Amino acid sequence: MERRQFLRQAGATLAVASTAGLAACAQQPAKTTVSSGSHPSPDAMSLAPIRASVDRITGVYVCTRPFRAAGPRIEMQKLGSKTIVHNYGHGGSGWSLSWGSGTLALQMAQSTGARELGVIGCGAIGLTTALLAQQAGLAVRIYAKALPPDVFSMHASGLWTPDSRICDAEHAAALADRWEMMTRISYARYQSLLGLPGKPIEWIDGYSLADAPFGSFHGEVPDEPEYGDFADRVRDLTPRSVELSPGTHPFPEPYVRRYTTLMFNISSYANLLMSEYLAAGGKIEIREFTHPDELQKLPERTLVNATGYGARALFNDESVIPVRGQTARLVPQPEVNYGLRMKDISVVPRSDGIMVQVIGDAGNFNNPDVTPRRADSEAAVRELADLMTKLRRS
Repeated sequence: MERRQFLRQAGATLAVASTAGLAACAQQPAKTTVSSGSHPSPDAMSLAPIRASVDRITGVYVCTRPFRAAGPRIEMQKLGSKTIVHNYGHGGSGWSLSWGSGTLALQMAQSTGARELGVIGCGAIGLTTALLAQQAGLAVRIYAKALPPDVFSMHASGLWTPDSRICDAEHAAALADRWEMMTRISYARYQSLLGLPGKPIEWIDGYSLADAPFGSFHGEVPDEPEYGDFADRVRDLTPRSVELSPGTHPFPEPYVRRYTTLMFNISSYANLLMSEYLAAGGKIEIREFTHPDELQKLPERTLVNATGYGARALFNDESVIPVRGQTARLVPQPEVNYGLRMKDISVVPRSDGIMVQVIGDAGNFNNPDVTPRRADSEAAVRELADLMTKLRRS
């Protein structure tokens, strides 16, 4: 999740929504302010400290988010004897939009009359699309050069970010209706996954910290485009952010907002999806494709292309731009159940490790380099450690 997404959401609650058939909740004010005369929030004042030190880093990970200026490519293409349903280019929204995007792709695949489906790729989009096809009664085989945990989707931060680098501002109007449909379908499915063993999906609170009033500073990454912003379209079930006055929170910064969002514990969530797919008879073949002609040899007549950034090389689609992202994972702390957004870093308290992400850096757009820069992550962890030393205790 990029810096612009953090800063935009600091001023408004994260965009989440119900499925189209659910009744909308009554609209709430855009934010709630805890006045200076209020008592401190017991939850905020008793936050467990994060043990942030470089020796507790268990791994540094890099992914390339597949951005397309026009948004995800979800469309059919006839290629020789095959029908290809493309489903890629979701930027930083792959996990968040996977169920809605997969639903649209499956509808296209079903329109061919196919009863067997091949899915190319086993990341967030491919695996979810394969599960949806199974549930619709199709026989499914996944073809992939790597499986979880060795796919880029596993390196995501793990937050619900349905419009993170989803398109540029110029194409936002054309994408808006389709984006809203995908968002509502996905959100409804995630509600059905709450409360399961291993907590694959859960709600968390977090705190945005700033030195200046929210909305008074410019949060653009200088070498990236202006991205589409769809948050206002899906506010009907969105928990509202709460502005906390000094004395009602433990942070040293003068401006603090508490937000609520969905979090994906990606390790347990991906394991759940893989287990369900295999238990239902799903097949997997480890295979890498370097040219579209190789797809003609597959037995399935209808295929879903869910290769993400890999579609740039496989289908010569230069509209797919890699956006580099790096996270570090700290040793898990079950008692830490809150997220953080600071100027240069974000923190996600996943069960498989506390994720510390460097945000806002230039040089990531159109950068395919997946070499981890450990020094950057160590600097972010030290910044987090400095914050922890300044927390006030109740």
